[in-house]
Amino acid sequence: MDIALSLLVLTVVALLLGAIALFRRGGYTRQAVLMLILAAIMVANVVIWTLPTPQGTTLSGEVKKKQAPE
Repeated sequence: MDIALSLLVLTVVALLLGAIALFRRGGYTRQAVLMLILAAIMVANVVIWTLPTPQGTTLSGEVKKKQAPE
């Protein structure tokens, strides 16, 4: 699960840099806006998985508990 969350964050960074590059180039405004929307959705997913509940647990922590031991 940690790898997936790390990849999501790296993808968000790449999408933001790509959107900035497209805005500066001009003519690709729709694609840049779509990249920003996708980055926002991915950030929301990371927040949902890592934000602690009132009990102090996170969704990613619960997944780790339920996985079979290695």
